[in-house]
Amino acid sequence: MRVIALIAIAVLTACSYAPQATPSRRLVLAEQGYFFVGGHYATSKDGRIRVGQMYVQYQIPETRTQPYPVVMWHGGGQTGTNFMGTPDGRMGWGDYLLQRGYAVYIVDQPGRARSGYFTDVYGPTRRPNTDAMQTRFTVPERDASYPQAKLHTQWPGGGIAGDETFDQFFASQVEDMADLAAMERLNREAGIALLEKIGPSILLTHSQSGPFGWALADARPKLVKGILAIEPNGPPFYENTVVGAPDWFKDGPMGRTWGITRNALTFSPVVRDPEQLHITQQTASSGRDLVRCWLPASPAPRLPNLENTPILIVVSEASYHAPYDHCTSQFLAQAGVANDFVRLADVNIRGNGHMMMLEKNNLEIAAFLDRWAREHIE
Repeated sequence: MRVIALIAIAVLTACSYAPQATPSRRLVLAEQGYFFVGGHYATSKDGRIRVGQMYVQYQIPETRTQPYPVVMWHGGGQTGTNFMGTPDGRMGWGDYLLQRGYAVYIVDQPGRARSGYFTDVYGPTRRPNTDAMQTRFTVPERDASYPQAKLHTQWPGGGIAGDETFDQFFASQVEDMADLAAMERLNREAGIALLEKIGPSILLTHSQSGPFGWALADARPKLVKGILAIEPNGPPFYENTVVGAPDWFKDGPMGRTWGITRNALTFSPVVRDPEQLHITQQTASSGRDLVRCWLPASPAPRLPNLENTPILIVVSEASYHAPYDHCTSQFLAQAGVANDFVRLADVNIRGNGHMMMLEKNNLEIAAFLDRWAREHIE
C-alpha cells in the first residue's frame, strides 16, 4: 500500500557526519507506505489463515542521495519502533538516515507486532519482564553482573519501572516466538522476499536479528550490499551465561549449531552436519574480561557467499555483549569473511548498553554507521 507524500512533511539534509546538537525533526518525503512480504496459507482450528508474512514500513526521502536502501531489523522482544524514535521522544535512527539521503525500510519480524502471531501455528511465546529489561538494558550498572556493566551511563532516565522513560520503553516490549530456529527460518524466507521486491540493500540488524543478516547474505549475496550488525546474536555455538564475580562467565546450552546461525549455511568445503565443524574452545581469552570463544578447528571451512559483503560489527562499551561479540568477528574471519569489528569506546563513543539506538547519544552512533557505510559500501 503506497502513500505519495509530495507535500513537504519537512526539510533538512545534514551536511556533516556528526549529528547537530539539536537535530531538526523535519523531513521531506517523496513517498511512504507499507506492505507485507512472504507468508503462506495454513489450516488452523478456525479455518485457513495466512502465516509467515512480514510487515514492512518504508519512507523514501525527496532528496535521495544514497543508492541502496537500509533495511532495519529489530531484536528479541522488540518491534520496528526501536528505529522510529526513543522512549523519551528524541529522533530515532530511521529518521536520521532519511535525513542522510537513504530510503529506509523498517520491519516487524514474522510472528511479531503488526506481522501477527498465531499460536496454533507458531507455538508458545517468550515474554519480557521488568527485572530482565532493567538488568539487561536500562540499568545493568546496578547489578553489575558482568565486568563492563559498571561503565553504563547513557540510558535516558532512571531506568526502572515507574520512571516515565522506562515505562514508555517497557510498553513497547512484546512476546516473541520461543522456537528460535523456526523464527530464523521465517525471517530468512520473508527477508528473501523483501530483497527480491526492493532490490540490493544494506541490512542493519540488532541482537536477535543478527543471524538473519548472515543467512540473507548467504542466500542472496548479490542483493546484500553491506551489513551493519549491531551486537549480533552470539557468541558462536554456545550461549553465554553470566554468573558474576569472580568467574563472571560460563557456557550455557548450545544455541547456534552452525556457529552464527541456528540453520545451515553454505560452507566450502561442504558441511552437511555441524559436527563437521569440529569446534574447540580457546585455551585463553583474547583479552581481559572477555569470554573464551568456541570456534571451528583450523583450517575452518569458508563461507564463500559472504566473502564479498562489507560487514561492520559494532559493540558498545557497557553491554552484556561486550565480553563476547569479538567471537562472532573471529568466526567470520576464520571462515574467510573480512569484517570490521569496532568497539564504540575505541572511537570515543562511551557508556552505551545494548539498546544503543534508544540511548542519549544515539545519533552520534548513527553518524558513525552512516560514515562507515559511505566509506565501505559501493
